[in-house]
Amino acid sequence: MNRKIRQGSVEHLFDAVLHLENKEECFSFFEDLCTVNELLSLSQRFEVASMLRDGRTYLEIEKATGASTATISRVNRSLNYGNEGYDLVFRRMKDADR
Repeated sequence: MNRKIRQGSVEHLFDAVLHLENKEECFSFFEDLCTVNELLSLSQRFEVASMLRDGRTYLEIEKATGASTATISRVNRSLNYGNEGYDLVFRRMKDADR
């Protein structure tokens, strides 16, 4: 875990996110918190991660999402060498769909 993000302000933000109860509340909170470009960037990375997990190529992902190869590579590195955060979320989403 990256020690740089282990700060009280980040914990406070995460506590706030954990209090959101539905998608509409997420839209309201994140629209207030982030710029449109920041939110689109985060969602693009998440989409890239999903497509990489599905075995899609960089070229396919670039065409579908508009993400640069640098972004795709960074997300791929997180999937392979990160803290397994993407894996946790994807697994829980899959379990929730059952």
